[in-house]
Amino acid sequence: MRSKKPYRSKMRILVDMMRAIRDEGDDGAGPTRILYAANLSHDRLKQYLEELLDKGLIEEVLGSNGSRTYTLTDKGREFLREFVKIERFSQAFGIEI
Repeated sequence: MRSKKPYRSKMRILVDMMRAIRDEGDDGAGPTRILYAANLSHDRLKQYLEELLDKGLIEEVLGSNGSRTYTLTDKGREFLREFVKIERFSQAFGIEI
């Protein structure tokens, strides 16, 4: 019997994407890396990348060969730091976010 995966909130998905980008270092992460790390469909990936770009949390870098990578902005790094604090706080009270 397969157990059902818990629902991920939009916030959790965005954070998973941002963590995948952060974990790739200064060079950033390509769309495929983000897609796999955050376990998303291509359509969802495009939608959420656009949202993160619009909010100024990530930026798109175009390579000389036309490849796209994404890096965190200062605002994005600050968001992740604050999210970790909220995550730890909520876990201390047994609340999953």
